[in-house]
Amino acid sequence: MQQLLRVACSGPIVKNSIRIALVVGTVLNLVNQGEYILIGAGVSWPHVLLNYLVPYCVASYSAAKNEMSTRGSR
Repeated sequence: MQQLLRVACSGPIVKNSIRIALVVGTVLNLVNQGEYILIGAGVSWPHVLLNYLVPYCVASYSAAKNEMSTRGSR
């Protein structure tokens, strides 16, 4: 588990995961809260946070597992 976290926190994975989270999180926010944004009503900030955090975690975990399996097969 510690090795997975270490790999997931490496520079290239963090950078790529942030890019993915920004794109996917923005799309999720527009889908989930778009009508509220358009009419100027308040948005749910915990949901905004989760809409960015979940794709970041998924991308980081997936990239780290892939990196570990690639390193293991060398």
